Amino acid sequence: MSGTVLAIDIGSTKICAIIAEIEGDQVQITGHGISKSQGVKKGVITNIELASKAIKRAIGDAKRISGSNISTATISISNAYARSINSTGILNIPHKDITINEIKKVMTTAQYNAKVPTEFDVIHVLPYNFKVDDQDFIDDPFGMNASRMEVDVNVIITQKSNLSNLKKAVRSAGVEIDGIIMNGYASAIATMGEDEKELGVVVIDLGGQTSSLIIHTGNSVRYNDFLSVGSNHITNDLSMALHTPLQVAENVKIRHGNLVETNHEIIELPIIGDGEYKNEVSLEIVHSVILARVEETLMILAKSLDRSALREQIGAGIILTGGMTKLKGIRELAQAIFDGMPVRIAQPKDIGGLFDELKDPAFSTAIGLILYKAGKHSEYEIDYSGTLLHSKDIVKDDLGDISLSSQNKSIKSVPLSDPEPPKQKDDNFTFEDLPNMDYGKENPFKKIAIWAKQLF
Repeated sequence: MSGTVLAIDIGSTKICAIIAEIEGDQVQITGHGISKSQGVKKGVITNIELASKAIKRAIGDAKRISGSNISTATISISNAYARSINSTGILNIPHKDITINEIKKVMTTAQYNAKVPTEFDVIHVLPYNFKVDDQDFIDDPFGMNASRMEVDVNVIITQKSNLSNLKKAVRSAGVEIDGIIMNGYASAIATMGEDEKELGVVVIDLGGQTSSLIIHTGNSVRYNDFLSVGSNHITNDLSMALHTPLQVAENVKIRHGNLVETNHEIIELPIIGDGEYKNEVSLEIVHSVILARVEETLMILAKSLDRSALREQIGAGIILTGGMTKLKGIRELAQAIFDGMPVRIAQPKDIGGLFDELKDPAFSTAIGLILYKAGKHSEYEIDYSGTLLHSKDIVKDDLGDISLSSQNKSIKSVPLSDPEPPKQKDDNFTFEDLPNMDYGKENPFKKIAIWAKQLF
């Protein structure tokens, strides 16, 4: 798409709004706003009014910087809301090339076969495997000649009530919703490289109160999971273990958070509720508390990876992103827990106008939302509005029809040369007007008429 877009990442610790201009493949960020999250806990809306105010503050800052007055937004939805259903669609295509119409039909069939419960809405229908006749793992079936096509999809759904609360919070902030993207999926878009997509990769977003896990194999997202644990839990653990206020514990985590090296240095910390006396605490205790929480979180996510039964399809290893990845030594710890799989820490991709503040793993989801609107989504996915997303602008089939599939409109092609203008209709019929029966042979009745005319 082209034009101005607004993306809003609704997290448990912060709300981030980004405005960007998209022109073809070019993306230019023109404004952004960040506000402290309120009314959201562990990815779930708990107070619509407070959440709406926080969203409105972030949008207002972004609009002031960009000078835009955009009124529609693409928003993130937490993996806490999401569930997945695997489904398959089959379509017979006798003696015909595969066009966008056939792809949409087989995708719609797969969505229907998923039998989504009535109390749920579909967010994404993501194809991860196409099969054409007897040939499996087709990257792109478009244009192929086949008599039968199959597709395996991952249908991501969410409860209508949860989605309704999220919509109310956003609309109360003064914007309408034109797209809803699962936040783990957006983070994957912002951090994955093309080789990693091809080889299969796990993207783990370690946020403030939640963590998400996405497995991308084949053409798209194959598996997703959610854990209601994030870096704020480390702060809470430190506050309780050291008997110090939460803000002090947060500062200790940021300054002394180290998962590799231990330090026996003693520091003084204020005591909760006591402004006069302070505790002396060894940094060894700080190290132990942080290590215990991070290790537990990564081990739970490793078990989720095992449950997916997709480990053998992951050739590119693990991508870690999110705010918790700023802890020193987290990459080495993750590499040990995930059985030696290669691990890298990823910032969001560098795009035009990216503010220094946004060049941080904590903003991967927000940048991913912008890239999604710029066309970096999975090819042939069906989005929240039921639209088939693809990169094929104009499609021409065997009958000469041209389909502007991105707009779901079709127009008829015109002949290569202009036909002769139609003759004026004459009410007086003569035998000379009789057509010839075949090329090069005259109509016998026409011959008789000419003979009679000559005779009389």
